[in-house]
Amino acid sequence: MNASLTTPSVTEEAQKQTMKHTCEHHAECMKVIQAILDDEATDAEKEHFRTNMDKCIPCIESYRLEKCIKDSLNLKIQKKPCPQSILDTIISKINS
Repeated sequence: MNASLTTPSVTEEAQKQTMKHTCEHHAECMKVIQAILDDEATDAEKEHFRTNMDKCIPCIESYRLEKCIKDSLNLKIQKKPCPQSILDTIISKINS
């Protein structure tokens, strides 16, 4: 994940604003959240999310949940290299 984007927190300034309890664009927000967590979001998407997350409780909660799931999976998954013999077999079948 990009180091410049941290877990959202409700700032003092945000607490002064009226928090939204529903998100009218939840499907679009979820796409942006996934792009951010996958480090594929554009700077404009990141900036839009930063300004939105201080006002939208569903987006804050969704971001935290998705980040927690991704972090948990990354801790549990072991990355093992594929044996060369399997790679050779696959390549030979593709080329034949």
